[in-house]
Amino acid sequence: MNAPLQITPLPYHETPLPRFSRLRQRPGAVLLDSGRPEAPGGRFDILSSDPLVTLEIDERGAVTGAPELAGLSPFAAQQALLDRLPLASQESELPFLGGLIGYWSYDLGRLLEPVGKRARPAVSLPASRVGLYDWALIQDHDRSEAWLVATAERRRQVLDWLAASIPASREFRLSAPFAGELSREAYLERFAAVQRYIRAGDCYQINLAQRFSAPYAGDLWDAYRHLRSATPTPYAGYMSWPGPQGEQALLSLSPERFLECRDGQVETRPIKGTRPRGASPVEDQALADELAASLKDRAENVMIVDLLRNDLGRVCRPGSVRVPKLCGLEHYANVHHLVSVVTGELAPGRTPLELLAAAFPGGSITGAPKVRAMQIIEELEPSRRSAYCGSLGYVDVRGRMDTSIAIRTAVADAGRLHLWGGGGLVADSEGEAEYQETLDKIGHLMAALADCSCEE
Repeated sequence: MNAPLQITPLPYHETPLPRFSRLRQRPGAVLLDSGRPEAPGGRFDILSSDPLVTLEIDERGAVTGAPELAGLSPFAAQQALLDRLPLASQESELPFLGGLIGYWSYDLGRLLEPVGKRARPAVSLPASRVGLYDWALIQDHDRSEAWLVATAERRRQVLDWLAASIPASREFRLSAPFAGELSREAYLERFAAVQRYIRAGDCYQINLAQRFSAPYAGDLWDAYRHLRSATPTPYAGYMSWPGPQGEQALLSLSPERFLECRDGQVETRPIKGTRPRGASPVEDQALADELAASLKDRAENVMIVDLLRNDLGRVCRPGSVRVPKLCGLEHYANVHHLVSVVTGELAPGRTPLELLAAAFPGGSITGAPKVRAMQIIEELEPSRRSAYCGSLGYVDVRGRMDTSIAIRTAVADAGRLHLWGGGGLVADSEGEAEYQETLDKIGHLMAALADCSCEE
């Protein structure tokens, strides 16, 4: 672990898919994929595998993978693991020179706040799973450059892996259509319950979601490539590993950054406010204009901006938290979104993992006030969210971090694939419109998986 890192150029590819296809069956293979590089934040791809250690945290907070860390809290254990990696000595603008890569599930929030335990587990994934990686292949889409960050020994290994033939795969297919956990009527009953809580003053926004599931056969990597083609997003990611009942995996096509920390500068980009894309340019522009002018959607966004300003203020230098962009309109393959930007400066002595813990889970997918919103979600959603609405990303050994909000994210477990769609509910929300919005957000993903037929 003490051998010096080398940063060596590699041929640049417009997509990371061919290289990751050769790595994907390696232990702990991970892909953080800016599948829409032209979008804000969508600059770098990060590929790696064969972590030095893999740390898992279960729903009770128990740590496995490093027995000596078993008595620590989840984020403290992850920080202790990160501290094992020597600090890279060279200067580099690359985002990752070794560190943690993995996910933090929404359900990890149960260990941070008094949420309750009413919802049943939907899947058996750990509450968090991160690896300690000492190498990475990084692509910079702004500069059309690619780099291998590794020790000399690792570099030889990785080049051998990249020279190997692409492993054979079985074509992905759904064995049955996606089925919703809630009927339309059951969703509307829960919508009405949220409205009662809002009128009673318990909260002023709740993010209510519903889950859809389908059995599948074949290769999940094929499914991810098909989803990526249908919905390119700047914060995509793929990781899979053996679970107790077969393969477990995350296939994430997230458009939303959660937290970035770079040289002590912090940014979060909450999304609140959605309209579908139109069938014609005229209809599409009309829907975008409607969203931009919507007082309701702007109010939702501002509520979450206020919540995130408070979360960042816990670990940022007093007076440093700012909102340089409020309710900006952004366009994605299937929807228009209102996106704000909140920034701050990490206080001296604070770490990116402390920032993640202070703001976790992201306010844009809970509601406000956060803890009461999470308690109501726990009461009304029949099953737990698992990795959905959690985070994927990396924490670099130099103190850099970039994480997404794991929306538009499929979770695979025990031969079934799960998708969630949700939205923020406020006092003047309309039940039928909100129900339709949950379908608009993931309908294209379900359709792409139903029609999955991928080629390399």
